[in-house]
Amino acid sequence: MKDGFIKCGAISTQITVGDTASNAQKIVEAVKDAAKKGVKLLVFPELCITGYTAGDLFLQDRLLASADEAVAYILQKTASSDVVFAVGAPIIKYGKIFNCAIVIYKGEILGVVPKTNIPNYSEFYEGRYFTSGEGIILSQITVAGRSCPFGQIVFTNTYDSDYSFGVEICEDMWVANPPSCELVAKGARIILNLSASDEVVGKSGYRRLLVQSASGRLNCGYVYADAGEGESTTDMVFAGHNIIAEGGTILQESKPFGDGVAISEIDVKKLSYEIRKNNTSLTSEEDAVVYFDQKPAECELTRKFSPTPFVPSSEEERQERCELILTMQAKGLLKRILHTGTQKLVVGLSGGLDSALALLVMVKAADMSGLDRKSVLAVTLPCFGTTKRTKSNAQILAEGLSVDFKEVNISKAVNQHFEDIGQPKDKYDVTFENAQARERTQVLMDIANKSGGLVIGTGDLSELALGWATYNGDHMSMYGVNASIPKTLVRYLVKYYADTAKEEKVKKALYDILDTPVSPELLPAKDGEISQCTENIVGPYELHDFFIYYAVRWGFEPKKIYRIANCAFAGKYDKETILKWLKSFYKRFFTQQFKRSCIPDGPKVGSVTLSPRGDWRMPSDASPRVWLEQLEELGVKE
Repeated sequence: MKDGFIKCGAISTQITVGDTASNAQKIVEAVKDAAKKGVKLLVFPELCITGYTAGDLFLQDRLLASADEAVAYILQKTASSDVVFAVGAPIIKYGKIFNCAIVIYKGEILGVVPKTNIPNYSEFYEGRYFTSGEGIILSQITVAGRSCPFGQIVFTNTYDSDYSFGVEICEDMWVANPPSCELVAKGARIILNLSASDEVVGKSGYRRLLVQSASGRLNCGYVYADAGEGESTTDMVFAGHNIIAEGGTILQESKPFGDGVAISEIDVKKLSYEIRKNNTSLTSEEDAVVYFDQKPAECELTRKFSPTPFVPSSEEERQERCELILTMQAKGLLKRILHTGTQKLVVGLSGGLDSALALLVMVKAADMSGLDRKSVLAVTLPCFGTTKRTKSNAQILAEGLSVDFKEVNISKAVNQHFEDIGQPKDKYDVTFENAQARERTQVLMDIANKSGGLVIGTGDLSELALGWATYNGDHMSMYGVNASIPKTLVRYLVKYYADTAKEEKVKKALYDILDTPVSPELLPAKDGEISQCTENIVGPYELHDFFIYYAVRWGFEPKKIYRIANCAFAGKYDKETILKWLKSFYKRFFTQQFKRSCIPDGPKVGSVTLSPRGDWRMPSDASPRVWLEQLEELGVKE
């Protein structure tokens, strides 16, 4: 349960229809095996104690009695187990038979949940045997000689209320208004589903989609256990297709007709953050809550964390995603063009990644608006640190895209400024650097004023998060098209454009820009080469983008980000390096908020933006102390 991770499992045991003793024994063995793997929350298939396909045997007193005896056996044999698990069995209440989930922990029954939606169509005829649990007010029921709660229940951990779950059974998930909607509204963060979904062609894909969409729509974890080997094949076959999902993402699934085991970790803290953020959670009714005292425990992480969470993991998504992002950026700019009636778009083209992406977006927007590409003016502004390589790439790219191009060397103006304020020309301090950035912005603004145009900003999300921008320098523009694009995604988009570009000049320039070290080029070049590498100063952008995603998007604590970063970057960065740059991230993120409090307009493209008018409202003088203290504690442990 550390950091909110709950190791969950869905297991399809091999059963024998009607042989409740044998089925109970296999369930006990599976619980013990799952415990060895660190599983804390486990679900078995629907009616797994008797078999789902028992047919009219469900009406036999002997089967019902033997099911009760099997539950007693399971309670006895798992009394020392620290696994909370749910098994399926037919239970008598009010003189009727209910298709139930029995939730067990340490040899006790926490509660019994009846199935709400009883299918009675095609190959399913449960209505012949079972009564719906719909409308039942929480009451008591006796199972295996134990009195326990009966009805729709939210099971909640006494040590951490974010660790809570509800239960629905098979068909309950397939209907328009499933019980899980109310369960999540009452506080459940995980839904367990005991299912017996027979296999037909195409059904596994639909089943996967249902589980995935349910977890996404409800912002919950979803653990789905399906009937498998041993069920009667008189009219159907069952595949043991088990699935674990979280917030719309499939974490793990067993292959249909495979081993019937799915195990992964669901992050209940992440789910709770999303629900709090969206303000969609309702207060749980006390009479619908059952508490269990499973103590927090270390959870070995087996789920994967992408080192580039902003970048699509699948190459198949590449074209569609890149085209969508570029279109969103261009559409945002297009609206500004139409609103202002401007006939000129101005950008400072450095020969680096950010300005290259901004220019590509500007060209796309100009094409959309019907403006000639010559309405786009790319200005290169060489100074003390500009290299021949970047200057050449800027010119080649502009020519390849058929935009207007202009060079304005600002060295003379900056030197005059140094003389005016008494700044030594050989003192390479922050004044030396920022004077150049501000002079570039002044020139761009004045050129735009002369032509009645707009200066388009090039700064990206990563730079905004770190404050790696000169206040009232490159920090400022009239519209920032890259404002919600992190550096790792900038690189991805530029590479996509290069790979698909038809113009050879464009390809050549973009590929070389991709190979050029990220630099503001504000310090004099050494032997014609870039002397100032941004990532040597502020740290690797791939690490910072990872930190941004989990700190801003999900509100993770620093220790949790550190933990999963070590998983994501194992073999590439050691723990000390990750900790060093994570500390740097928090320091910069807090102290540089004042720059983000007054950034220009720009379109939100992904799930994270730092616009003070949009998703991120933070005081400029907030303290990072409690975040850094947690990281200092990690440093002591290491």
